[in-house]
Amino acid sequence: MHRLIAVSLALLCACLPGASLPALAGEDAHPVAPPPACVNNKGETVSFESVEGGRKGLAAGMARRDGEGRPIVMRANFAAAPEPFQKFIDRHECAHHQTGDVDMPHPPRNGPEHLMNEAVADCIAILRLRDEEGFGEAGLKQVSEALAADMKGIGFPEISVSSRLRNIESCFSRDGNAAQLIAARLKERGLE
Repeated sequence: MHRLIAVSLALLCACLPGASLPALAGEDAHPVAPPPACVNNKGETVSFESVEGGRKGLAAGMARRDGEGRPIVMRANFAAAPEPFQKFIDRHECAHHQTGDVDMPHPPRNGPEHLMNEAVADCIAILRLRDEEGFGEAGLKQVSEALAADMKGIGFPEISVSSRLRNIESCFSRDGNAAQLIAARLKERGLE
């Protein structure tokens, strides 16, 4: 089972069992950021692999297990997105591994459970950027602008865009850290 985080489908859509997340459309002119450290909920190191494909000009990530059962994040067209957004995508996908999403049956597309998985992954991603990368308001703004541009460009209604951005901004301002949120999610699922 695997998670596809397609740029165009962002929070509300997963094309394959898994997570989805958009990236900034544009020229493939941005340097590609190195991937973050990522260990899943089972203690396995998650690998990051660059792949060809997807929609040209749109960066995307996919959290899944490869054919041999190893946890991976596939990164497509990352040069199409500015570095802060690349970092957000990587950490969002990593969060799907950290919370056990990748190894669970995928909930119905755009259903409440799916949307919760996406909201939690967004929250973990922005908390990691805040706490590990030192992202301040300027970094948050870059991520929010890239995400909003992609979602609007794909045709998401304003209510979907603004709801996702509010969640990310709220998470950015919250007390606590990503590790605490991951631990709570695992406990809630009985995966601790």
